[in-house]
Amino acid sequence: MKNNPLKKLESLGQSIWLDYIRRDLIIGGELRHLIEEDGLRGITSNPSIFEKAIAESNIYDSDIHDMALGKKNVNEIYEVLSQRDVQNAADEFRQVYEKTDGKDGFVSLEVNPHLAYDTYGTIEEARRLWTELNRPNVLIKIPATENGLHAIRQLISDGININVTLLFGLPRYRQVTEAYISGLELRLAQGKPVKQIASVASFFLSRIDSLLDPMIMKFIVPGGGKTEIAEKVKGQVAVASAKEAYQIYKKIFDSDRFKKLIEKGASVQRLLWASTSTKNPDYSDLKYIEPLIGLDTVSTVPPEVIDAYRDHGNPKLSLEQDVDEARGILDRLPEFGINIDSVTQQLEDEGVKKFNEPFDKLIQVLTKKSQE
Repeated sequence: MKNNPLKKLESLGQSIWLDYIRRDLIIGGELRHLIEEDGLRGITSNPSIFEKAIAESNIYDSDIHDMALGKKNVNEIYEVLSQRDVQNAADEFRQVYEKTDGKDGFVSLEVNPHLAYDTYGTIEEARRLWTELNRPNVLIKIPATENGLHAIRQLISDGININVTLLFGLPRYRQVTEAYISGLELRLAQGKPVKQIASVASFFLSRIDSLLDPMIMKFIVPGGGKTEIAEKVKGQVAVASAKEAYQIYKKIFDSDRFKKLIEKGASVQRLLWASTSTKNPDYSDLKYIEPLIGLDTVSTVPPEVIDAYRDHGNPKLSLEQDVDEARGILDRLPEFGINIDSVTQQLEDEGVKKFNEPFDKLIQVLTKKSQE
């Protein structure tokens, strides 16, 4: 294990989190093994992950049956099951949290995805989940919609740890950092401490290329005037966006404005690379890992990518390499009729739907299982 590539990532300043949660992962000892042997530093979850965990196994069936007999409705059953998993996982990571002085060791739980466009509802549910989970090393996931931005600012000022999810575009990323920083400033203005408040901004990657590649490939034709540049741009927009996001991150969190907050004990809002599994089989299975290794970043990956990186990962600092080339890729997109800001807004809208659908399916599964 001395040469485990996953362990080396930690020495390069990047934390690996697992984009997966299920009860048997925790109680069976596999999570503890991942923490100790692979240097795993956290877990992210979402409605799709919980839907698969509950629908594709029988390990929750007894609890579902008992709660149904106790007259709990399906939404209450979901909350008990999901919160219990998150609490138990957070307990497993508690030593990591304490060892890193509150920088790592987090487990994320998302608010009901149907609240994505409801600022007040998001705030109220996030406060309730934070209180009920009752763990310092949990993150409440809030989508980076316009409504979500207002909620993020308020919740940070409340002292609640936030994972900003469904982030695709650079303009929105700037807004996310503003919500975080202004939330900290508001908290300080109220005479409250900002130390130990944690937040990550989860930048989704593979979905960007999945949407744009078909548009770009139309220009890859024999003798085509844009074939050469199209071949260079195809499959590179997500990584290029992430590299530029990191440059924005460095400028914002090295500013005089944020240095004043650091003096009060505040932590930076780390960038987290999400949607890191490769959708196109023609691409490397580590396509969204290897080019984005950098200081104070997080990469959340599904189990199969953990296995792949352990097997053939090549850890080295890469996030700040080829930054000018990345900017050039983004600058060339209009030549293909692509307005990247419109594309990322489309991805945000679709992302909300992609979380609503598995959540609704999960409720249907719980309804069926509670009646068995």
